[in-house]
Amino acid sequence: MIDDQPETMLSLHWEVSLTKMHKHFALALATFAFSTVAFAQGFSVPTDAFQIKYAANLNIGDSYVNFTNSGASVANGVSQNLCINLYTFDPQEELISCCTCSVTPNGLVSLSVVKSLISNPLTPAIPTSVVIKAVASLGACNASNVTADALAAGLLSWGTTLHQNTSTAAPTYSVTETAFSQASLSAAELAHITSTCGFIQADGSKFGICGGCPSNGLGSASSNQ
Repeated sequence: MIDDQPETMLSLHWEVSLTKMHKHFALALATFAFSTVAFAQGFSVPTDAFQIKYAANLNIGDSYVNFTNSGASVANGVSQNLCINLYTFDPQEELISCCTCSVTPNGLVSLSVVKSLISNPLTPAIPTSVVIKAVASLGACNASNVTADALAAGLLSWGTTLHQNTSTAAPTYSVTETAFSQASLSAAELAHITSTCGFIQADGSKFGICGGCPSNGLGSASSNQ
């Protein structure tokens, strides 16, 4: 008699995997449907709620991102804390990490790209360049649960990156710092990044969750005179 236990176990494994995929697909569809309705109902998306920056040459040195809250989002006469929801993509356009930071009005939150955003990626490879998307929202901070009506104004963002100097015989690199670029946020993109982040949180075995948000400025050097 042939033992069919391995075949049965494999069948059960695929059944569980397909069930999980179905649940996440259904969640993504539901999120997209809600976001589409929210956008259609005329929620005004603040122009600074969605911002993008890249970091390159991460195999040569680190890059840093810095965020502050201008206090533009006000409720009952009081400036509100902002959730900075961060989504990091590798050169293959895969979301490899997500997380959220809370920043108070006039506060400063900074993260290292190497030591925080890509220190614990969903995929094994550590990328040498990334695209970072930041979404500002109000309410409970959760990068997998950002709705159109929670998008908020007041986010100011900067980031450093390394550029190779092509005028030198031996390769050298210089640090530049520029502001994030503001971009239009579609319902489809909001649904995509939040639902994929939800998959990372649920099934990533703790991979793909970026590090903490220290309240200090990073990216500059000091010297004792």
